[in-house]
Amino acid sequence: MTQISPTDLRPFIRTIPDYPRPGVQFRDITTLLGNAEALTSTLAQLAAPWLDAGVTHVAGIEARGFILGGALACRLGAGFVPLRKKGKLPHTTIRVEYSLEYGVDELEMHADGTKAGDRVLLVDDLIATGGSAAAGIRLLQQVRATVVGAAFVIDLPALGGSALLEQAGVRTVSLVRFDGH
Repeated sequence: MTQISPTDLRPFIRTIPDYPRPGVQFRDITTLLGNAEALTSTLAQLAAPWLDAGVTHVAGIEARGFILGGALACRLGAGFVPLRKKGKLPHTTIRVEYSLEYGVDELEMHADGTKAGDRVLLVDDLIATGGSAAAGIRLLQQVRATVVGAAFVIDLPALGGSALLEQAGVRTVSLVRFDGH
């Protein structure tokens, strides 16, 4: 199977205007996920920078981060840790609160999802303001896991999320950048 370059991934990402509210250009990766060649190429490109990083766990942010994170964990020979919205995990959890453009939310993980010394890659489909990614990093740091980096299919650099993570010392990789929101 031929690897599709990041530039060539753009046609597999659908843009839905004014969703979930007016002015937002929602970048939908379900069209990318539905194409075997695009998905395979995306996973190969997301995994490549971390192959020699000693990743022991991949933490995926609900919900599309679960799809990508589980597949990346398999590629990297690592375990998978789900990071979920408040109240969705059945066992003892730890949580952090974070700000959204339109309010506050909470992200949780099982308290025993990772531990001190684990080397964790954070994964999600898109980074915008970086609120949920930064919350995920804080969760992992609460249990003294080492965050080796963060990987995203899409970056919206105008919203500053990837810069926020880089300023915090977290290596950030994304495959496709879109201007604006």
